[in-house]
Amino acid sequence: MSRPAVIELEAVLEIIRRRSFRAAALQLGMSTTALSNAIAKLERQLGVRLFNRTTRSVSPTEAGRAFAEQVGPAIEAIQAAMTTARAQQETPSGTLRINAFATAAREIMAPLILQCLKRYPQIHIDLVTEGRLVDVVAAGFDLGVRSVDLVPSDTIAISLGRPRPIAVVGSPDYFKTNGVPKVPQDLLSHSCIRVRMPNGALYRWPFERGGETVQVDVQGQITLDEATLSRMAVLNNVGIGYFMEADVREDIADGRLVRVLEDWAPSLAPLCLYYPNRRHSSAAFQAFIALAREYAAQDRSSRNSIA
Repeated sequence: MSRPAVIELEAVLEIIRRRSFRAAALQLGMSTTALSNAIAKLERQLGVRLFNRTTRSVSPTEAGRAFAEQVGPAIEAIQAAMTTARAQQETPSGTLRINAFATAAREIMAPLILQCLKRYPQIHIDLVTEGRLVDVVAAGFDLGVRSVDLVPSDTIAISLGRPRPIAVVGSPDYFKTNGVPKVPQDLLSHSCIRVRMPNGALYRWPFERGGETVQVDVQGQITLDEATLSRMAVLNNVGIGYFMEADVREDIADGRLVRVLEDWAPSLAPLCLYYPNRRHSSAAFQAFIALAREYAAQDRSSRNSIA
């Protein structure tokens, strides 16, 4: 047996409210005949008469009145939900879920995420950081942020900046006591902060200069899987660390950390914001994408002016 459509349930309430098939039909934007047929269909499905009708008047039966009392709150809830959904197409509001590497999240936090919250106070951002790659659609995310070389080919991607330089750093006290490495191989005689990848493997530090590439399996007293903890260890003279430059830029500028092997340090691929193709996206989603494109354009403009 087919189930009643929402319009048929709305029709019952409107007829009771207007006490007229004709007035209810005008309110619902349909013909009187179509409304009468819809009610007759609903009555057949329910196996009960909902209205007593004459050529002059219409009134609900006892069953019709009881049915309306039960259906009314549900229809109001549905209409409220539809109104809310339409409003999100007009005013950027609601929640956006974003998945990103922790380092990527730190890079876009101030220029993109915080800027979005300031510009659109009704938007809520749920940012989840994790090292593993996830299927953003299957995991219930609206957007993902990853290096361009890790973005799925079947998604739409927006480049968020330039290649990201690496910085190898240590504290002034550490280098004063242990000396400064001149080439990557010198790291083998130093205490380094080892990095564990999301898959459990230990990260071999990559370097390159003039076409020559080197990977160093560094050693040290501690192994960590999060850059903030690694920075803390380096600041406390535990050893040398391998970081995204953005994570330690202020420490270098303020003299808390000293950069070494700069001529050997590589740059990683730019970040990308990516998302599946969406035909009907919310105003919040569209606003965030527009802000990301604006940010990307400003970055390109600043690079061109420098060049």
